[in-house]
Amino acid sequence: MAASDEVGKLQQHLSLLREQYVRLQERYTTLEQQHAIATAGCQSPEGEDSFVTRLLRFVANLYDKEKYSDMIVRLSSRDIRAHRFVLAARSDNWGVSTLAEVDSLDWTGLEEEVGEAVLQWVYTDQVSLLKDHTFTLNLMRAAASFSLLPLMKRCEKALMGWVTVRNCVRLYTTAEEIGAQTLRDHCSTLISTHWNDFTPEDFSHMTAPLLYTMFKSKTSHPLHAAIRLQREDVVFLYLIEYDAQLPAVLDEADSSGDMALDLALMGRQHSIADTLLKHGASVTTTDPTGASLLHRAVRRGDEYAASFLMSHGCSVNVATPRDGSTPLHTLASQEYEDPQVRQDMVRVAQMMIEKGADPNIQDKNMKTVMHLVVEGDREEIFRVLIEHDNLRLELQDKTGFPPLWHALASSTDFSDNSYASMLIKKGASPDAVVRSSGESLLHLLAREGLEEAGLFLTTQGVNCNVVNADGETPLHVSCTVGLPSLTTALLQMGANPNFQTYSTTPTKDKPASNDPFAEDTSNGSNSPQNTNTFRETALHRAIKNKNEADIRAILDHKEYCESNKADLLLTPDLNLRDSDDLTPLGVALGTGQITVAKHLLEAGADINTTNMQGYSLLHLAIQVKNPEVATFLINNGAETNLRTREGLSPLDLCISEGFGEVVGLLCTHNADINAHSGSDPPLWKALSSNQEDIASILVQHHVDTDNWDDGPEDCQQTLLHRAIDENCEEIAVFLIRSGCDVNAVRRPGPGGLGGEEAKDLMTPLHLCCSWGLEDTVQALIEHGAKVNAKDAENKTPLHHAIENAHTNIISLLLSHPALDLTIRDKAGVTPFAAAMLRKNNKAAKAILNRESKAAEQYDHKGHNFLHLAIQKKDMESLLFLLSINVDMHTRTQDQHSLTPLHLATTLAGSEMIVRNLLLAGHGAIKELTPQKQTVLHLAAAHDQPQLASIYLDNGVEVDAVDDNLNNALHVAVKEGHLGVVKVLLTESNINAGAVNLRGQNPLHVLANYPKDNAAAIAEVFLEAIPDYDLNSVDVEGNAALLLAYMRGASQLCRVLVRAGACLGTTNKHGVNIFNYQLSEQKALQNRTAECFIVDGVVLSLKNCNLTGMKA
Repeated sequence: MAASDEVGKLQQHLSLLREQYVRLQERYTTLEQQHAIATAGCQSPEGEDSFVTRLLRFVANLYDKEKYSDMIVRLSSRDIRAHRFVLAARSDNWGVSTLAEVDSLDWTGLEEEVGEAVLQWVYTDQVSLLKDHTFTLNLMRAAASFSLLPLMKRCEKALMGWVTVRNCVRLYTTAEEIGAQTLRDHCSTLISTHWNDFTPEDFSHMTAPLLYTMFKSKTSHPLHAAIRLQREDVVFLYLIEYDAQLPAVLDEADSSGDMALDLALMGRQHSIADTLLKHGASVTTTDPTGASLLHRAVRRGDEYAASFLMSHGCSVNVATPRDGSTPLHTLASQEYEDPQVRQDMVRVAQMMIEKGADPNIQDKNMKTVMHLVVEGDREEIFRVLIEHDNLRLELQDKTGFPPLWHALASSTDFSDNSYASMLIKKGASPDAVVRSSGESLLHLLAREGLEEAGLFLTTQGVNCNVVNADGETPLHVSCTVGLPSLTTALLQMGANPNFQTYSTTPTKDKPASNDPFAEDTSNGSNSPQNTNTFRETALHRAIKNKNEADIRAILDHKEYCESNKADLLLTPDLNLRDSDDLTPLGVALGTGQITVAKHLLEAGADINTTNMQGYSLLHLAIQVKNPEVATFLINNGAETNLRTREGLSPLDLCISEGFGEVVGLLCTHNADINAHSGSDPPLWKALSSNQEDIASILVQHHVDTDNWDDGPEDCQQTLLHRAIDENCEEIAVFLIRSGCDVNAVRRPGPGGLGGEEAKDLMTPLHLCCSWGLEDTVQALIEHGAKVNAKDAENKTPLHHAIENAHTNIISLLLSHPALDLTIRDKAGVTPFAAAMLRKNNKAAKAILNRESKAAEQYDHKGHNFLHLAIQKKDMESLLFLLSINVDMHTRTQDQHSLTPLHLATTLAGSEMIVRNLLLAGHGAIKELTPQKQTVLHLAAAHDQPQLASIYLDNGVEVDAVDDNLNNALHVAVKEGHLGVVKVLLTESNINAGAVNLRGQNPLHVLANYPKDNAAAIAEVFLEAIPDYDLNSVDVEGNAALLLAYMRGASQLCRVLVRAGACLGTTNKHGVNIFNYQLSEQKALQNRTAECFIVDGVVLSLKNCNLTGMKA
């Protein structure tokens, strides 16, 4: 209904478009006329009518007027007055020889409406073409007959808007008759576009020559066009024109692939067909696809054409090159919906066989006609074929199937009149084997689930133990698919239930699997499971595919065989293994079929059988983490301590697989929880794999938490030692909390083996303090570990914690109330000493917070920690000790008895230490050594000018003297320390003339102990104290010059003499520089001195300084 409405709307729209087109044409004509008039009158003055304009208006007003009328035009019902000059002006062809000789024109043969329209146009140049195309067409014919070309053109343009597929042929004919070229071309274009849409009726009015001309212009195959339009007259014209090219052109195919003879037969044009045959057309010709005319006739169910062709000798066995089908193949494969056509084709098939058609020819798919007939359920044709005496029913198609397979697979009727029964009676073999797979029909039927067909074959004496390429018997397939009735029938026929499949793939190509006992992946599907597993029995297949009825059939068959001792029947073996090394029981458990497993055990299946790796079913259940199966096996007597070839027990496997759900059950069923022959014990395996839940279960069942075993270098150690060595704190803490021995020490192994570890006497706490295992230390302390235990070096755990700088562990140990901080190791080092030695100030301070006197402990050399820090110039330790307000006045407990400041003064480069000591120790600068030396004495003795300057700045007593009454200047000059002398003389007010117990001032000491720089020191003296008394004598009466001379210090002598020292001083022993007996070496030195003395005498004389000189 909706489509009809849509068509009506489109037609209405098209009518409006046509009407608009005609109006536009009329408007165009009017504009042309106006343009012509305007052009003709363009020379007229503006505002005046031209002659042409007046003339046209005058003529238009004469239409059907008596004025000036000189003739009439007779129409069918009335006459119209006319004027010769007007008609003559329009045309010379009015159907008479000349207008001058007649008084009237007879137009009674024209339609009155058309005649009026012609005359009106002649006078007024106006005509209405809004009517239907029939009026316009008749008007155009009249215009053509009177040679009124302008009117004819107007009609032609108007008609172009009315051209459709339905009327274009008729309009084309008219245009051709009257010479309307534009309209004819327009219609021709439309005809070409819709050439195949025309029917014979559309061309029935056309003459043969005109139609033949059109055919030649529109198509390259005019013969085919003529036959399609059933124009035998046009066919004759073609045969006449192409007589020289016959018969070749008669067998050509047109653009659609059709041949002329086939078209004639298709249209039942017997006369044309006979004509074509008489002129040489061939009944054996083929179309471009290679199909013969008989193929084409059969495809369309054309009994007439098929009979005609066969009666004229066409080949019935010709095959198409593309698919190798004979006409009989084509007929058998066609589906004819019309019952009458089906009956017709049965007769055609019978006729083909009678004409010699071979039903055993195979097409490109290797199918015979019987294949196609059975597949397509062509019963009538089947009954025709089955009577053939030479049927080869063993022929197989490309997929390897004989016709019998299709008969079995496509039907549920296996009565005597069924395809299958009739084929077997005709000789078809029920044991036929498919070439590609080696499968029998029974295999195929079972695989497709066609149980009734399979049962039918078992009644036909079929071989039930045929093996295919994969080693499957029909029984395997039946159990795979789940056909219990067929399974029972096959077993009763003697099918071998113990036959195992084999792989057609080399073993090396099969992926190795240590986990064949996998979880069920069928997702509840009923489809058979296709796997790479082989060596399967039918029972394996039935279990794998969860076909319980087939399983029951096999178990019942086993019971029957055992109870009846049937010699001709084979008893099923329930313990055969497939390529995954699984028995049927294993497959049942692996697929979660617990009920089936119970039935198998009841039937005699072995629960403890193992595979090639020594895995039992319990091992495999644990491996795939199946608690239900594992529990089933344990509760049904599976051995809990059976080991694989790798030595794994079920408990070991539980741990390695992280499967703790049945550990408790194993423990209660006598699993050995402590065994570890050659491997880690179960407890360690559980803990090392972060399975504390399993470890806890083992502890609950009283596992040995110490489990002494081989350690480093074959010593004996506990699991706790091992956990600590391997830095496994979580394991260690678990063991401690589970009651292991927290104070055990390693011990020698058999024969005293064990190396140092067996003799170090280190407890777990020692080890943890060494390695920094804080959590373990905490657990050990909480569970009673001995904090004061000593190792082989007498070191406590605290010693090790300090040595390895484990701050948090140190804090944990110091918080223990029983900790003894006075314990010394074999080197005499206390924990505090260890902290200081390693500059672990934080640990040292923590120790001091607990034991305030720890910093004042002395070593075996009599030094405390402050002394040691100064000796080592360890600023970090020094500052730490000063920061904790260590006693600054403690002295070394040796022969020197030095304070820390004294000790620092004796060390080179100790300026920063000294400054820090001075800042920290009030009064330290005043302390004296046992020899009553101040720090200034020590600075002078050890050539420390910087320290001397520092001490002076800090108010040291500069004139303090030691036991020998020597001040710092005495000491400095004695040691020849020029820098210190300069500092003392320039930066202090030291008494440079002070004398010691020998009555010697510093200059005496300089002369008595001269160093290489003695002269330079003397010059410093003389520069600092110009009026220094050079001639003062000591208690022996020796002046400085005499002492210098006696010591061979020639340079010092020169300095003193030049400074004005007296040459003649004689000591209490009567010795002076002139009578002192020098050694040979000094005599050599005093040659210079004598010369200098002579100079000196002269000098003295000049200076009148002869005091004390003797002749």
